[in-house]
Amino acid sequence: MTAPTELDSASSNSSTASLGAADDSVNEDLIDDVEMSLFDHLEELRMRIFYALIAVIGGIIGCFVFVNKIVSVLEVPAQGVKFLQLSPGEYFFVSIKVAAYSGLVVASPFVLFQIIQFVLPGLTRKERRLLAPIVFGSSILFLGGLVFAYIALIPAALNFFISYGADVVEQLWSIDKYFEFVLLLLFSTGLAFQIPVIQVLLGLLGIVNSDQMIKGWRYVVLGGAVLGAVLTPSTDPVTQSLLAGAVLALYFGGIGMTKLIGK
Repeated sequence: MTAPTELDSASSNSSTASLGAADDSVNEDLIDDVEMSLFDHLEELRMRIFYALIAVIGGIIGCFVFVNKIVSVLEVPAQGVKFLQLSPGEYFFVSIKVAAYSGLVVASPFVLFQIIQFVLPGLTRKERRLLAPIVFGSSILFLGGLVFAYIALIPAALNFFISYGADVVEQLWSIDKYFEFVLLLLFSTGLAFQIPVIQVLLGLLGIVNSDQMIKGWRYVVLGGAVLGAVLTPSTDPVTQSLLAGAVLALYFGGIGMTKLIGK
């Protein structure tokens, strides 16, 4: 037998060091990498869903307590139009609907927190760094959509309908139909404001880059017009044009954000 040479020893040490560095890299990439069985994952999911449901129910009950104040705020864009209760209990069911939508908004931060807590252990360090800006941006955009609908879209639509028939009919509206219109417009606009977040995610996943987004602007103009017609519960051109314009502005803003992250 021949004794191991210094070259062999150095090579062995180098291999060991490289393996150790690779292990450290993996350990840094996979944080809190804890083995869990399928039943443990299901139990964790069940617990998170239970907490989220409790938050939603609590939010709905809390909003129902103050539902008259919420209704008063949502009636402001109607500019003094009189509302009628056309059937027994109509306002009661409207109150439940308003409290349900409001409760979902109030409880959404806690529900989002439960979702993040469930998926967080399976994310790498890089994915975790991206999670906070995406969640924060999505929340701000959704709230921005609600504010935009309340300040711009709803008053524009109501002004159109009020002025159109002002000399012919007296403005007496069903309370249920009015809130169906307002709540649907609020939440559809909030969802439409998520377009930049979707664009950034598509860019990060390498599905579409910013140059491809720019090339497809013609289709986006057409899609914005269609989206404005589909998402708005009314058929007036003013509301559809405002929403379509907002969708286009958000799309080009999403292109800018995608460029900023180098995609």
